[in-house]
Amino acid sequence: MATYQHLYKQFLAARPNVQHFACHSHHYWPDVTRQAMLDYWDDTANMVDEKWEYIFANKLPATQKLIAKALNLTSSERIVFAPNTHELLYRIYSSFDPNKKIKILTTDSEFYSFQRQSERLDQAGLVEITRIATEPFATFEQRFTAAANEGGYDWIFVSQVFFNSGYAINNLTDFVKKLPTKPLITIDGYHGFFAIPTDLSELEQQVFYLAGSYKYAQGGEGACFAVVPDGDYQPIYTGWFAEFGDLHQRQEGHVGYAKNGQQFAGATIDYTAMYRLHASLTLFEQEGLSVEVIHQYVENCQQVFLQHIDKLNHPLLNRSNLLTPNSAHGHFLTFKLAEDDVVELAKKLDTHGIKTDFRGDRLRFGFAIYHNPQQYDLNCLAQG
Repeated sequence: MATYQHLYKQFLAARPNVQHFACHSHHYWPDVTRQAMLDYWDDTANMVDEKWEYIFANKLPATQKLIAKALNLTSSERIVFAPNTHELLYRIYSSFDPNKKIKILTTDSEFYSFQRQSERLDQAGLVEITRIATEPFATFEQRFTAAANEGGYDWIFVSQVFFNSGYAINNLTDFVKKLPTKPLITIDGYHGFFAIPTDLSELEQQVFYLAGSYKYAQGGEGACFAVVPDGDYQPIYTGWFAEFGDLHQRQEGHVGYAKNGQQFAGATIDYTAMYRLHASLTLFEQEGLSVEVIHQYVENCQQVFLQHIDKLNHPLLNRSNLLTPNSAHGHFLTFKLAEDDVVELAKKLDTHGIKTDFRGDRLRFGFAIYHNPQQYDLNCLAQG
């Protein structure tokens, strides 16, 4: 079986004797991303203010196309960039009538950016929220789609892969087709993009899809994006980049918007992260590392890992405490334990150079193509 550690020599050399199982939190970057950061500096030095024309005419469209290929989009112009997904989700919220109390359907397992913001909007009396429990996972999709068709909602916000469990919607297209067509639908795809094979060709005209490069796309923080569906959106929270497509016909007293995904653009941004994302996605294309190939490699890593812990006979870290063992899940495995046990176990692993991620009663192990599964060693937990 091929391994890919040669693409990550610098991160791996900087952290010797570490087994990094927190790649679902902060993924290692491939070596090419270092040169990408230097390229941004060099382009700035060589072009100064003229770099913007180069970025918007060359670098940005090239990165859009790489993302579009990974998601099987027919229109790469739908993709708009921002430093974080919170900025994008708030622009989506600001597209609604400000005089209307928005009815939101979501889950109890959304990432903090949406969870916190939606709770604050709820406290301010600006929205009305219904949250569907993700557990039991076996009935989640049925319960969620049933609620969506009964509630008369304005905005549906749901993850493709849930950050606190790894549970993944089995078929995103089929799932969305069971939702009503009137509400604005937003999919948080951060734990799905470049991890789970995703085909948006039938959905790109009707859903917002949010993701970024901090995790599996391996470009680091600062390069997030939205796939913007059809519609005459005019977000109130708007930046001057959103006017680029309308500058030539700007009218006094009129706020113009671009006619593609760029109507959700913000303002001046440091595109170093987009350079890194472009470099990582270009590398994967050159190496034949499609999402499908990466996903298959990670699934093998997960199976080897589970076989390894089976041999440890540990009272806590075992399959009986594994969430979503028989359902589709993302590139991390989650063990549900008592909170005190989670903290103690994570600390013990950390003292042996085994980096994990834990939140509350859940201990998470992430997997990546910079892993060599034959090197897994959790024998510090062996019961003897």
